Amino acid sequence: MNRELFEKGLSALGLKADGETIGKFARYSEMLKEYNEKINLTAITDDDGIAVKHFLDSLLPLKYIDINGSAADIGTGAGFPGIPIKLARPDIKLTLIDSLNKRVNFLKAVSNELGLKAECVHGRAEELARKEFREKFDFALSRAVANMTALSEYCLPFVKVGGKFIALKSKDADDEIEAARPAIGTLGGRISEIITAPLPESDIVRKIVVIEKIKPTPKAFPRSAKKINRAGK
Repeated sequence: MNRELFEKGLSALGLKADGETIGKFARYSEMLKEYNEKINLTAITDDDGIAVKHFLDSLLPLKYIDINGSAADIGTGAGFPGIPIKLARPDIKLTLIDSLNKRVNFLKAVSNELGLKAECVHGRAEELARKEFREKFDFALSRAVANMTALSEYCLPFVKVGGKFIALKSKDADDEIEAARPAIGTLGGRISEIITAPLPESDIVRKIVVIEKIKPTPKAFPRSAKKINRAGK
């Protein structure tokens, strides 16, 4: 990880981190590269890219949104955005969810190495949201590449009424976001804000979609992955 680049980006986001926390980000970066040689975690493995496109990108919502209480990172992959957010905000109660056990084992190793209190769960989102994790969290987070309509069905069932789902999307996702509004309403949500957010130390611009959970998700949702993904096309 390029520490100088990362610290400049943190400052631009209005965030502070002590030397111990910066060291944990650096160790996370090393573990990401080490494990990536065994399992496919990320295509971004250079120090600048990890600092900016993984770490700063994951922290971007904290500049605009007070994330607090309990948060579930759905389809977290190598731990983004959940682990960087937890490192910056240790007070958040974090649950990391991924469908691939190899990735979950990596997340557990990182959590142990960095001393993070994070629950690492192996399972499919559409199944977990029907059972023990249904409407359990104050926040759901996702940086997954799924279409916004599909992503909302995967994530909104995890969120309590009064909570929020935060999705990190690309700058050109406007049409996709607008097309998802009816499905979001059906799932008990309402788009409260769409934030255009430049990523520090890069030319990347994000759209951060903030969805409020205003009523319970109907029992019919989430549906099977096949139906969700078909609806999202």
